[in-house]
This record gives sequence, C-alpha cells and structure tokens, in this order.
Amino acid sequence: MSKFYARRRLSIAAALTGLIASAGLFNAPAASAALPTPVSAATARSYLATLPVRTESRTGYSRDLFPHWITVSGSCNTRETILKRDGTNVVTDSACAATSGSWYSPYDGATWSAASDVDIDHLVPLAEAWDSGAGSWTTSQRQAFANDLTRPQLLAVTDNVNQAKGDQDPATWMPSRTAYRCTYVRAWVQVKYHYDLAVDSAEKSALQGYLNNC
Repeated sequence: MSKFYARRRLSIAAALTGLIASAGLFNAPAASAALPTPVSAATARSYLATLPVRTESRTGYSRDLFPHWITVSGSCNTRETILKRDGTNVVTDSACAATSGSWYSPYDGATWSAASDVDIDHLVPLAEAWDSGAGSWTTSQRQAFANDLTRPQLLAVTDNVNQAKGDQDPATWMPSRTAYRCTYVRAWVQVKYHYDLAVDSAEKSALQGYLNNC
C-alpha cells in the first residue's frame, strides 16, 4: 500500500472516531471506581445456592455496633483510603483529607469533583449484615466487616444515591445503571458468602434473576 493511501485510511479512521465520540458512543468516564473484582457470575450462582435462607431480624441493631472508618495507614482512615483508591488525580492534605480529584459513581454514572459529594457505600449494608447474621458477631468481627478493603464491599458513589439505597437489598434496590448490576450482585453474593451471612427469600429470588442475566 502506498504512503498516500495509508495516510488517507488513517485520516478516515480518525474522522470516524471523532464522529462516534461526538455522538457520545465512545466516551469513557473521567474516573473509574476500583472495586476489587468480584467472583464470576457462575461462582456467584454456586455461592448463592449454599447461602442459608432465613427471615431477617433487626432487633438490637445500632450502626454504632459496627466501628467504621478506622485508621488504615498513617493518618488515613477507611473512607479516605477508598476515596484515594476510587478517584482519579486525588490530592490529599496532611490529614489525608481529599482536597481535589475526580470520582466516577458506577451506580448512576455521575462524576464528581468534590469529595463531599461522594459517600463510601457498604455494598452489603451494615443493617442488612446485622439482619442476616452479624448480630451474633463480636465487635471486632463487625469492625472488620465495616472496613473491609479486600472484598468488593466498599465503593465511592454519589452521596444521595447511597442515601436512597439505605439498607435495602437487591429485592428492593439496584443501581440505576443497568450495566453495573451484574457486578453489583456478584459482589453482594461474594460478601455474603465470605461472611457466612444468610439471605431472605425475596433477596435470593432477586439475586438469582439478576445472576441468570449476567
């Protein structure tokens, strides 16, 4: 192929790429959350099949029973650690507070430039954990759950989306971005399996339905 035709083909490809991008089909988020990769859908289905099914009880629950945002390293606590992990170009001050950066919320597709607009979601909420088995744990076990950086349990998301989710399970709440739902349910089942937590019947049915479409 001559250099003329090679350059012409490159020029056409570049023009097509520009058209796709301008149409919004080729745009990537400004930043991507870095949730630890959950198990596969097949593994999640096998895990789900082993989870006990029980009616949930919130008797005795208090958020204070799950010590969270503990010191992780130096002056950085769990929230600040996740903000740095999940953000792009995050700058922190001497106290480890994020002073600038960019955070993409995979639940709703929004990008934020202020840490105050971002919450750290417990993917399996603390109250949900209590309802399904954590009520019998020690305080140190509940602290480990509430600050787990290893499992896909903590994620930086839009604050009001997290607040709307509250303590709901997948039977009543799912991320509005359908593209993230498979990741969400795989993570949910992995966390419940790791911590030997139960599911209720509506929750299990919802998880099965979503996993079957992964």
